[in-house]
Amino acid sequence: MPQFNSVDIKILEYLGRCGPRNITRIARKLGMHRETVRKRVKRLKSKFFLNFYANPYHTFLGLKKAFIFADAVLGYEETLFKCLEVNDFWIYLGRYYGRGEGCYGIYTVPVDHLSQFENFVEELKKLEITRNVQHFWSTCLHTVNLTERWFDHNSKTWIFPWEEWVNEVQNESTELPYTLKDPEGFPMKFSDAIDLYIIKELEKDATISLNKIASMLNMTPESIHYHYKRHVLENNLIESFQIFLPRFKKEVSDFYVFIFTFDDGDKMARFANSLVDKPFVYSLGKILGKNALVGHLYLPKNEFRGFISSLGQLVRRGLLKTYEYVIEDFSKRKSQTISYEFYRNGMWIYEHEKHIKKLREIAGNAQ
Repeated sequence: MPQFNSVDIKILEYLGRCGPRNITRIARKLGMHRETVRKRVKRLKSKFFLNFYANPYHTFLGLKKAFIFADAVLGYEETLFKCLEVNDFWIYLGRYYGRGEGCYGIYTVPVDHLSQFENFVEELKKLEITRNVQHFWSTCLHTVNLTERWFDHNSKTWIFPWEEWVNEVQNESTELPYTLKDPEGFPMKFSDAIDLYIIKELEKDATISLNKIASMLNMTPESIHYHYKRHVLENNLIESFQIFLPRFKKEVSDFYVFIFTFDDGDKMARFANSLVDKPFVYSLGKILGKNALVGHLYLPKNEFRGFISSLGQLVRRGLLKTYEYVIEDFSKRKSQTISYEFYRNGMWIYEHEKHIKKLREIAGNAQ
């Protein structure tokens, strides 16, 4: 895998701050020519499989995020995966191992149908293909993009000063990022299906031309530009732009999903703020109503023990209460955009009976 250099890291950091649609602004902040930045981004895309995605702020789309972790009865892992998929509002599905073979899903559920989704989870628990099912509601996920922190410019490699991080946690701010605060509500701040369509396309490729989206919808470019600037951006319908690339060699690294719990909100906030600029973190979410975080982490195998040892030190110091984790199996995972096709006539359409019928059908056929 090619190495990053110092300029690469600075460009990646500002791509995360400003978004990939603002190359001119990034060049100005870095004191570089726009064409130089553009060429370097092109190089990064070709050498590091760099991709850009928009992450919707689902809270302002009338959608509440949910996680399901389901341990499978041995031999029924694939069936369980298919069962999680029948609910139209999933955005990510994956397989995991560690505490046993299982599957997990991330969903964005219309707020008018939360009880029906919980019924879906209860139905999942009854199936003879699961051993244990956990479900919790979460805030939107706070995206963590690369920064210069923990990058050694001399060796052009990432370093992992775990002891420094442990000491850092207790001195961090107790103010959570807005994305990790329990929201007061889940309003629909978008204007119409056109806004959702734009967001959906930006989820797939954050650099897509707005003129191209206009041609997809058979609309004028001026109209799409207006929707994007006046509706999508001004109403904060995008949480962030994710600058996605493998940060470490994938052959010797693993992806983990952690759940961290704390005695109080201040300790949780300090821990969260200590992670928002670290290269091994991809995203953080807060479990609603609890002093608990869910984190998506990517670590080299030879650094995993150092991280776990650091968590042990935090527990002993009283800064962390408990933690648990699973290891994601990348051989089976799927993602999709917001379910924009289920927004009709000013409301989200949630077909609960269809979900339950399909769930029972798949599980029944597997017996």
